Amino acid sequence: MWLDKRITNLFNIQNPIIQAPMAGASGAAMAIATSKAGGLGSLPCAMLSIEKMHTEMSIIRQETKAPMNVNFFVHDKPLINLERDQIWLNHLSKYYSEFNLQVDNQNSNSSREPFNEAAFGFVESFRPEVVSFHFGLPKSSYLDRLKKLGCKIMSSATTVEEACWLEKNGCDVIIAQGFEAGGHRAMFLTNDINTQVGTMALLPQVVDAVSVPVIAAGGIADGRGILAAFALGAAGVQIGTPYLFTKEALISEIHLSRLKTSKDNNTAITNLFTGRPARGIINRLMKEVGPMSEFPSEFPTAGKALGPLKNKAEAQGNSDFSQLWSGQSASLCKETDAEALTNCLAIDALQRFKMITSN
Repeated sequence: MWLDKRITNLFNIQNPIIQAPMAGASGAAMAIATSKAGGLGSLPCAMLSIEKMHTEMSIIRQETKAPMNVNFFVHDKPLINLERDQIWLNHLSKYYSEFNLQVDNQNSNSSREPFNEAAFGFVESFRPEVVSFHFGLPKSSYLDRLKKLGCKIMSSATTVEEACWLEKNGCDVIIAQGFEAGGHRAMFLTNDINTQVGTMALLPQVVDAVSVPVIAAGGIADGRGILAAFALGAAGVQIGTPYLFTKEALISEIHLSRLKTSKDNNTAITNLFTGRPARGIINRLMKEVGPMSEFPSEFPTAGKALGPLKNKAEAQGNSDFSQLWSGQSASLCKETDAEALTNCLAIDALQRFKMITSN
């Protein structure tokens, strides 16, 4: 069926389609449904407790024996910086006043945890076929232990330099994440958002620079995008935003409603919601404070101060202070379920491949 079988053979899946692990927006149900259609389902673990990881993975293993990807962040835990946290709160004080909220210096803890010994213990218990990372890779001792478990290692690069670094440090597969992608930029060797590269420019350069298979990510929402990615040397695709339209997605109704009216030019890269650059739908906060700003607390703690504002605004039916992650191709997406989406993507791409090869 697929002319390039590097990813299907490596991951033992039918279709070289990876459901993006979207922390907070997807869980066991989406991973299971994707795997039923022959894609690689993904469980995002960055915002889960160890107990919740076990619960979600147990549900997955009860429903399917298909190969699975578990994903982790590998950021450094931030040091407590009360002065910076207070600066961010002060910058938001006018909005607190608008909603009659008290501005208190809050403890900037975070629900996003980097890969650690407890996370390794979880992986050791379930031995998923693929373990993927965002923001680089964990220390080499973890990678060695993961490979001894039989796990394939995958991580994202936003530049050729990052891709080469990932290959040198033990990645089996590299995801080339273009500027169009929704959610957090995977950038880890640079912090200059202005020099980030689009998918169609980044992908062939990464393919030429590394020897491991490359997966394309960013702006791919149908068979046309998959065909283009393969034409530029990709061995597979990772798709995120279209899966936010599925019934298995865990996003709010407010988020979904904004996605359904999103257009090509109403997303932007912002650091306001977590302290790290991520692409989302433009809202009031992004227009008035950012989208990029020097004031937010360090990743991943910036969202703590926004929590009360988000809750008040959403109770009134608006998304002024909500993080609305989305790629640039949301207008190409339709509501469905994750199994049907994966099947449609594969069928659409294969039909387009057939049309080209038969002419």
